[in-house]
Amino acid sequence: MKTPSIDPSEVRFFSGSSNPQLAGDIATRLGVPLEETHVSRFSNDNLYVQLGASVRYRKVFIVQSLSQPVNDHLVELLMMLDIARSASAAEAHAIIPYFSFARSDKKDAPRISITARLVAELLKTAGATHVMTIMLHSPQVHGFFDMPTDHLSSRRVFRDYLADRDLSDTIVVSPDMGMAKSAARFARSLGLPVAAGNKERVSDSEVRIGGLVGSTVHGHKRALVYDDEIATGGSILELSRLLVDEGVEDILVICTHGVFTRGGLDRLAAVPQISEIVTTDTVHTPPEQRHPKLKVLSVAPAFADAIRHNFSRESIGDLFVYGE
Repeated sequence: MKTPSIDPSEVRFFSGSSNPQLAGDIATRLGVPLEETHVSRFSNDNLYVQLGASVRYRKVFIVQSLSQPVNDHLVELLMMLDIARSASAAEAHAIIPYFSFARSDKKDAPRISITARLVAELLKTAGATHVMTIMLHSPQVHGFFDMPTDHLSSRRVFRDYLADRDLSDTIVVSPDMGMAKSAARFARSLGLPVAAGNKERVSDSEVRIGGLVGSTVHGHKRALVYDDEIATGGSILELSRLLVDEGVEDILVICTHGVFTRGGLDRLAAVPQISEIVTTDTVHTPPEQRHPKLKVLSVAPAFADAIRHNFSRESIGDLFVYGE
């Protein structure tokens, strides 16, 4: 049965400042206009936000990645949700392609905040009736949200991109045990073996990988390194050195969230054995900052499909991060 189209008169679609290109692509796929959002600053640096269309008794969708500047984009999203609620929106859907606070998922030091839980509570307080995101860094963060939350998978996006590739003599490798289950699902969908790094994090930018667990890497000429997020690239650089020592000649790096801070992209691209770095548009990378080795895929189809199914009260179980 074909999923019915969305009536544009029933919804309002807005974008925050973080990723208007992705928001526009999602809206186009849904056949609805992307309404204007007016964002400026007062003389005291406070944000001023105004939605450019009436939301009264309509389903409101707000797309905002929590990318740099993270705190500004978070406050902007909270303000937009509060505006929708106070302007009598029937529903307020927070579409968050990149939920950066998912890294703060536990209390692993004295006197620190479990910030992922705090932000989830702030979203509800601001007026979000539903949250949709993709590939959280820590799966347990899903449970921090006290409202319906859809945690989508990006595996289909990458699988489609690799569909015509010759993947013989290839092994999927996760940088750490935390990504091992997700990497195993991805490897299984491609019919490939999988291994994971035994990683110890020394600091925000320094890691040690003591070895590999799982299938033997030795004898494979190509490695497909699979991660959810790359910032400084420290984990991937350390893993790449280990793979090269094991005889791997070609490395394809895949991650959902290409944050690429502190020169991370250039450092990865400088490794001769890394032939390609594939990411998605959950974090906007301006064209002038894209290295020739970087390939950016769109997650707009995944979000549009999930939104359309939700709108039509249909199951989206096969789109979930655990659904494949």
